[in-house]
Amino acid sequence: MKRHALYPGTFDPVTMGHMDIITRGANMFDRLTVVVAANIEKRTLFSAEERMAMIRKSTAHLSNVDVCQLNGLLVHYARKVGAGAVLRGLRAVSDFEYEFQMAGMNRKLAEEIETVFLMSAEATTFLSSRLIKEIAKEGGDVGPFVPKHVAPALVNKLCEG
Repeated sequence: MKRHALYPGTFDPVTMGHMDIITRGANMFDRLTVVVAANIEKRTLFSAEERMAMIRKSTAHLSNVDVCQLNGLLVHYARKVGAGAVLRGLRAVSDFEYEFQMAGMNRKLAEEIETVFLMSAEATTFLSSRLIKEIAKEGGDVGPFVPKHVAPALVNKLCEG
């Protein structure tokens, strides 16, 4: 029984870890919507439009994946579009505590929407957008950690600042 799932995140920028979860999620669900969140607690390097464009280019080969921006509660959006699941990736035990809390709150707000956790592939457990930005700021090669077109966009964005 496949359905529509949402994969929310900041994606600043999208990483190979994100792509692993997106690709696996696209195989699990009939439709996967990557939801670019406007997280007021995080200051992003890229605008929401830039992040969505990078994800769209990275997922162009996945016919059942679409990308949108979220302002507001994820569960409200899930109900609006008929999504029955929220997909989340876990890299380490430290992720689990936060994700467990979010899943519990989402369940209280919308018990009909399930949260599905996927463990990150071993090769991507160490990746985070924050670390990738730090490496890029110091002139390191981030090419292996992000989709091909993202590395130059990251360098260009850092040069602007």
